[in-house]
Amino acid sequence: QVQLVESGGGLVQAGGSLRLSCAASGRTFSAYAMGWFRQAPGKEREFVAGINWSGGITDYVHSVKGRFTISRDNAKNTVYLQMNSLNAEDTAVYYCAAQESRKWVVTRSGYNYWGQGTQVTVSS
Repeated sequence: QVQLVESGGGLVQAGGSLRLSCAASGRTFSAYAMGWFRQAPGKEREFVAGINWSGGITDYVHSVKGRFTISRDNAKNTVYLQMNSLNAEDTAVYYCAAQESRKWVVTRSGYNYWGQGTQVTVSS
């Protein structure tokens, strides 16, 4: 199995940027598709972005397209989420997730390993 640790969250003003990182340990990182999810207070956890095992395929929820970029460095066992043009609606706890997959697709469900989460707060 794989262990995931997120970092990079914090408080930022509207319009600002943050980069989240998720360091993985355990089994071979390149065997996993990775995703970022978020959960705002009183809301369900939602898919934000996903990337396949090679980094060649990505997917985003509509609300973050053009503002967020997911990427991965398999040599560093790390996945990133670059978040630009942040607004108050992006305030949430952000979770990194993994699922064992070498497919050339990105799915929005089926993730079975999760990090502890990192808080992102955007002040308006």
